[in-house]
Amino acid sequence: MQITATGLSKRFAREWIFRDLTHTFQAGTATAILGPNGAGKSTLLNTLSGQILPTAGTLAYQHQGQPVAVEEVPPRLAYAAPYLELIEELSLTELIRFHTRFKPLRPGVSAEQLITLMYLEKSRHKLVRDFSSGMKQRLKLALALYADTPLLLLDEPTTNLDRTGVAWYLEHIHATLAGRTVLVSSNVPEEYDFCPALINITDFGAKAAR
Repeated sequence: MQITATGLSKRFAREWIFRDLTHTFQAGTATAILGPNGAGKSTLLNTLSGQILPTAGTLAYQHQGQPVAVEEVPPRLAYAAPYLELIEELSLTELIRFHTRFKPLRPGVSAEQLITLMYLEKSRHKLVRDFSSGMKQRLKLALALYADTPLLLLDEPTTNLDRTGVAWYLEHIHATLAGRTVLVSSNVPEEYDFCPALINITDFGAKAAR
């Protein structure tokens, strides 16, 4: 999926989070959105995904050469972020089955195979609320990485992961990159070292509203 941002700007109250960003995220490419904590990386990612409206500027989406309306973006989008909630009253197996009713897995990957890929075979009947923070983050990532979507957005993907979890992320992001447009919000080089394109949000930084 291609995303074209033209003059994209977002303001909360009198503070500009970013301003006048013009960029085309080409289909099939990986881009890292960089900047210090609190600079607005997550806000930009949420704006590009169509989840929040920009204050100014426009967004245009295309998939396989055809325009896509913003309301049609969610089915084509997979998103993982530490602040996104899971349904913790469900078991792992129940959650995957529920999630994949709306966001099918990539061809050839079943719910059982996904559990194996996460090394969570012994936790398939465990309630998600009883998972550690690292297990929850690995689950969020797996649901996004292995979703059958042309657009993948990752916000600080290795949050709550130990070194083994980070190695797992790096293995599986490389395994699921092909043919997707990937945006990674991060200030940790290890999370985005596979991205050939970089955007620093401070280049479009906050300015006082006039």
